[in-house]
Amino acid sequence: MKRYILAITGASGSIFGIRLLKEIASSNHVYLVVSRSALPIIRDETGLDLRSDPLSVIKEHTSSDNIDVFDDDNLYAPIASGSFENDGMFIAPCTMKTLSAVAAGGSSNLIERAADVIIKESRKLVLCPREMPFSPIHLENMLKLSRIGVSIAPPVPAFYNRPGSIDDMIDFVVGKLLDCMNIKNDLYNRWGGD
Repeated sequence: MKRYILAITGASGSIFGIRLLKEIASSNHVYLVVSRSALPIIRDETGLDLRSDPLSVIKEHTSSDNIDVFDDDNLYAPIASGSFENDGMFIAPCTMKTLSAVAAGGSSNLIERAADVIIKESRKLVLCPREMPFSPIHLENMLKLSRIGVSIAPPVPAFYNRPGSIDDMIDFVVGKLLDCMNIKNDLYNRWGGD
C-alpha cells in the first residue's frame, strides 16, 4: 500500500480535496492535514463538519480506515520529517498564501513543513492552486515551483468529455490530479483522438 500526504487549505474548492481523499484512501494510506481556515469552508461547501472529531467524520465519509489526520500546528507529526517514507503529497485546494510559503521554503505550519520536506527529499508534490485571475506574483511563484519539479494543476474543467453534472467536472479535475502523481484512475473519459 502506498502512502500519500494530502493537505486541504482554506480556499474555495474544498470538494476537490475531499473527493481526492476518498479516491486515494480507497487503496492507499493517506496522511491528511486540514488547515484551520479550511474547516468552515469545508463545512459550507460540502456539509462535512470536521471541527470536533475530524477523523471519525472523514472515515465515515470515505468508508476507509486508511487515513490518519494531523492538526496543522503539529510539527511533531511524522510527515514533518524527511525520514518519513511516503510516495508524494497533494495540496488541494492550495491557497496563494500556502503556495507562496512553499515557494519561499516556509515552514510555519505542518502543511508548509511537509511540502518543504517533500521538495528537499525530491518526492512528488502536486499543487491545485485555487484563485482567478492569477497575479504576476502568483504566476512567478508557480513558475519557480514548476522549475524544480512541482506539478501545478489548477482545477480547470474540460468539456470534450461532455460532463453531465458538477460531479463529472469534479471527477475530471481529481482524475487529472491523480494523473500528476501517476495514480491510475478512471474518473473521466480520456481523449481518444477520434
